[in-house]
Amino acid sequence: MFDKSTRRDFLKRSATVATGALILPQIIPSTALGMGGKLPPSDRIVMGGIGVGSQGTSNMRDFLELKNQVQFVAVCDVDANHATRAKGIADKANNNTDCRIYGDYRELLEKEKLDAVSIALPDHWHGLIYTAAANKKLDVYGEKPICRTIKDGQTIVSAVQKNKIIWQTGSWQRSQSNFHHAVELVRNGRIGKIKYIEVGLPNGNKGIGTPPVKEVPAELNWEMWLGPALKVPYRGVSHWDWRWILDYSGGQLTDWAGHHIDIANWGAELERTGPVEISGEGVYPRDGIFNVPVEYDFLCKYSNGINMRVANSAKLVHGGGATWYGENGWINVDRGRIGASDPKILQEVIGPNEIQIYKSDNHWQNFIDCVRSRKEAIAPIEVAFRAISVALLGEIAMTTGQKIQWDPVKEEIIGNPMASRLLSRPYRQPWSLPTI
Repeated sequence: MFDKSTRRDFLKRSATVATGALILPQIIPSTALGMGGKLPPSDRIVMGGIGVGSQGTSNMRDFLELKNQVQFVAVCDVDANHATRAKGIADKANNNTDCRIYGDYRELLEKEKLDAVSIALPDHWHGLIYTAAANKKLDVYGEKPICRTIKDGQTIVSAVQKNKIIWQTGSWQRSQSNFHHAVELVRNGRIGKIKYIEVGLPNGNKGIGTPPVKEVPAELNWEMWLGPALKVPYRGVSHWDWRWILDYSGGQLTDWAGHHIDIANWGAELERTGPVEISGEGVYPRDGIFNVPVEYDFLCKYSNGINMRVANSAKLVHGGGATWYGENGWINVDRGRIGASDPKILQEVIGPNEIQIYKSDNHWQNFIDCVRSRKEAIAPIEVAFRAISVALLGEIAMTTGQKIQWDPVKEEIIGNPMASRLLSRPYRQPWSLPTI
C-alpha cells in the first residue's frame, strides 16, 4: 500500500535547496520510472470505488487508463449488478480476481487499507459519505455537486480541511483547454473589467407523472439507496432519474452548477466567496413525482458590484455555459466551443508575465499527481462548495419567493429564519450528519 507519511517524508528528503530556500521537486512522470512507463504494484495508488453506476464506472475507467498508476482493490454499490460489473473491470486491470465487493460504504471504509476513494452517488448521500471518507483521512475524488444542502457542504469542507486530505471535484471542465483559455483571457483583462455574468444551464425535465409502485429488483438494496432520505415506496426511479426529485437533487440547476457556475466564478475570481443577495423565480411541475424546477432564473449580487444571472439556457442569448460581460466586450465558453464579441480576442496569447492560472490537461491524472505531491488539486473542496452554494441559494430564493441576504464570510442567511431553515434538511433515523 502507498503510505502517505512515508511518501511525504521521501518528497521532503528529495527536496532541492536553491538560493537558501527549500523547493519541493516537480512530480516525476511515470515514464521516468522505468518499466515502460508502468509503476510497480507497490508504488501504485490503492483506491476503492463507492458508487459504481454510470458515472462511478466512467471515473474508474479514467483512473485505470493512467498507465497502471492506480489499483482498484474494492468497490461498493447498493446495486449488486453495478458492483459485479465494476469488480470485473478492476480484476481485468489487476489480472486477478481479488477485487472485493461491498454493499455498505461503512464496511469498505473500515476494512480496506486505501490511499484514496472515487465516489459517485446521488446528492442526498454526499454529506455522509464524503465526510466519512475524509474522516478516514482518505484522499477523495468526489462527484459534483458536492452537497445537497449548504449544511452538508459546510460539514464536508470542514472534514476535508481538518483531515488535510487531497480533494478533487469531478468538475472536469477545469481540465479542458477551451475553458482554461477563456478564463485566462478574462482574468487578464481582454474584455476589460467584468460587470455582469450569465450562466446558462440545461433546461429542466418535464416529468413522468406518478409511476405505480413496483417490486424492488433483487439486486437493489432500496433501503440503503434511500439512506437519510424520506422512506418512500419503489417506483422504478433510482439510478438516473433521481435527479428530478427534490429529496435527492435539485434537477439540472444543481446537477450543472458544479460545472458552469464554477467556470464563471473562476473567470471572475469569485471562486472562494459568494453572493450577498439572491432573488429569482422558478417554474415547477404541477403533478407527478418529479418536482424540481423545469425553468429557473435568479440573480446574484456580489459585494464587488458584479451581478450574475443563472438561468436555464433557453432564457439566455448565448444559451449554455458561462458568459462574462466586460467593459470592452464579452466571452462565452461552453462544452466544445468558445466565442467572443470580437473573434480576435480569442487569438490573444497570454504572455509569460501575465496571470497564469492553474493548468491541468487530465482531471484524473491531476488528482493522482496531487495525491503524491500533496499540492492542492485543480478543483478543490472550497471552490466546489462555493459553486454549488450559488445554486442552492437560488433554490432557496425560488422556494420562498423572497430576496435572500447572504453573508459569504459567516456562510449564513441574514434576518430570515424561515429561509435559514432551508440551509439543511432533516436526516431519516438512524442517519445523522457528523459534527466536525
